[in-house]
Amino acid sequence: MQERKTFAELLEAAVQGRITRRQALKRGAALGLSASSLAALLAACRGQEATPTQAPAAQTPQVQQPSPAQTPAAAATPQPAATEQPAAQRGGGGELRLLWWQAPTILNAHLSSGTKDFDASRVVLEPLADLDIDGNLVPALAAEPLPSLDNGMVSPDGLSVTWKLRQDVKWHDGTPFTAKDVKFTFDYLSNPETAATTFGTYDPVKSVEVIDEYTVKVNFKAPWAAWFQIFTGPAGMILPEHALKDYVGTRAKEAPFNLQPIGTGPYKVKSFTPGDVVIYEINQDYWDPGKPYFDTITLKGGGDAASAARAVLQTGEMDYAWNIQVEPTILKQMEAAGLGTIQSTPGGGTERIEIMHADPQTEVNGEKAHYSVPHPHFKELKVRQALALSIQRDVIAEQLYGPGGSATALTLNENKQFMPKDLTWEFNLDKAAQLLDEVGATPGPDGIRVLNGRRMDWLWMTSTNAVRQKTQEIVKADLAKIGINIQIKAVDAKVFFSGDPGNPDTLNRGEYDLGMWTNSSGLFPIIWYKRYLSRDPEKDIAQRSNDWHTPNVIRYQNEEFNRLYTQVDQEIDPDKYTPLFLDMQRLVVNDVAEIGIIARNSVAVVSNQLTGITPTPYASDLWDVKNWKRKG
Repeated sequence: MQERKTFAELLEAAVQGRITRRQALKRGAALGLSASSLAALLAACRGQEATPTQAPAAQTPQVQQPSPAQTPAAAATPQPAATEQPAAQRGGGGELRLLWWQAPTILNAHLSSGTKDFDASRVVLEPLADLDIDGNLVPALAAEPLPSLDNGMVSPDGLSVTWKLRQDVKWHDGTPFTAKDVKFTFDYLSNPETAATTFGTYDPVKSVEVIDEYTVKVNFKAPWAAWFQIFTGPAGMILPEHALKDYVGTRAKEAPFNLQPIGTGPYKVKSFTPGDVVIYEINQDYWDPGKPYFDTITLKGGGDAASAARAVLQTGEMDYAWNIQVEPTILKQMEAAGLGTIQSTPGGGTERIEIMHADPQTEVNGEKAHYSVPHPHFKELKVRQALALSIQRDVIAEQLYGPGGSATALTLNENKQFMPKDLTWEFNLDKAAQLLDEVGATPGPDGIRVLNGRRMDWLWMTSTNAVRQKTQEIVKADLAKIGINIQIKAVDAKVFFSGDPGNPDTLNRGEYDLGMWTNSSGLFPIIWYKRYLSRDPEKDIAQRSNDWHTPNVIRYQNEEFNRLYTQVDQEIDPDKYTPLFLDMQRLVVNDVAEIGIIARNSVAVVSNQLTGITPTPYASDLWDVKNWKRKG
């Protein structure tokens, strides 16, 4: 068994002193080892230095990818007995002031494609568990013990996982939370007419069974190594059956819940003005004793990243600001005021230039960018390669990102074991021009090249963001040197990321030649890779019939990728799925499905007065807001 082999290797390393107590605990917990196995590792490490209480903030987590034999562990590390302390007093902390310069527009994250909406929803709604920075499960609505292969709650064949639920939880209106709500959440999301943006996460699920009032069993269509992604993290927020049972399917977008949700979280929504501000008030019946600390939260939206950073670092008007894409020199100047600090967390996803593989100018039954009509330029691989060669990634990283990111050739940068080391990037305008010549793209009277009957005059659309617009300007200037013109279009983030099927300026609609944005792959990237999947084009590719709510918004089609995805989709052995993931990344980079430019860190700015924040790349910035406090 792989588990026994791995434990033996860890034990040998502990005995020989090649790993510390902390490393032994961390690796053992990530592998889901039993308490007795962990105790044996501790004993082998006896006499070594004490385990640090906190990992260095800038350290990139080395996470062993879980499978049915290697599962995330939460609270698996044995702790010494402690004198019981009285619970802290709930409330009394006054107002917590948050600034999300991309303003939330909906508070049902399952109907949005924007991180801003997931974050604003997470204050109210909770998943069964979240994942910390080391990839360990941290329970929310789930009770302990958490699932693992060792305790039998993850089936040995990878076909099911059983969750125990907390029994002391109430929805904000006083209704008890039960297993029926978990099953309802799946029924709601899996109904195609609901058009949930999180639908793809739950596609591997065959059914959800209510075993008893506080136990659910998730059954998979096939062995599923990523069982821990179901009902966890940003896409795992549980919905109340009693509030939404009449709004499943076509009526989902009509639900009052979408703007005034009823949750189980530490705060209730007091008022919400979409695109502007959410005001939350404390949930006095919250299940976690003595929490939360703050009485109210004001989450203000709007503005830009620079003004958001300034409001925390220089003026002190705000306590925390999210997603700070600000030029490093400017950010350091702001930090010098001494009111706050820059919080940089590894694993913030990849800033990518998105290539629209369908034609955004040709209509099919009134729908633009339909997958059946290839883009006249980007259907040529050499054009896509020329574009990739025209990007000064190092300049963009140095001038615009600083601590916020580094140059990359990859489209996935969160998990080192899935990142091929042989992929590199190059900036070479001469080579790019030669490729355009070879494919027959010839300059017209105005110097702009023409290919397949259309000028190479591309619309590049992304969210309004100073760093993104400056990135566009850098690339635009270089493309002009080889006969390609760029029209820059910046769209308010609350529109661009809204997922509104009626708005042509969303990323989902695809009415552009190029786009640009970031999203993260999470701990295990199988769901994330659906962005390239086209096994069933009507289902997998964004289009009117599915409200453009599927992961493949760039309309990419590649049969070899579909074959690899089908293989990895059914594989639970890490020795087999790891090389498949590596091959998938090589394929999408070499075929230039899209273009990775910056491996981003998650950057926020935090008041020096705030404590208790534990960032993780695998959850919302506000996943642990119940633990936040103010000094003094």
